[in-house]
Amino acid sequence: MRFLSLVRVNERAGKKPDQRLIDDMTQLITEMTADGTLLDTAGLCPTSEGKKVRLSRGRQTVSDGPFAESKEVIGGYALLQADSMEHALQLTRRFLDVHGDEWEVECELRQIAEN
Repeated sequence: MRFLSLVRVNERAGKKPDQRLIDDMTQLITEMTADGTLLDTAGLCPTSEGKKVRLSRGRQTVSDGPFAESKEVIGGYALLQADSMEHALQLTRRFLDVHGDEWEVECELRQIAEN
């Protein structure tokens, strides 16, 4: 089964990864890619560089970022291969553990609907 872990961060906190986090995350990504549980992962550019496209009553509108109404934004994602939701949860918790005590990060974990 495939799962998507959406990484939510407070973009306004201005927190940047230090070398320890980069090194630890690189090691974790290498391990999980090698064992086949991590299919893809990436961080996202800031909302100031993005667009929001909205459809309402048949009419589309486009808004430039940053998105003032959003406190927490999706800052990245991980596409996981897991045997169950519990297994995917364990993998997601490993991602969060790497961040240590100084980060405020939340992941939304959802199974991908397969036809």
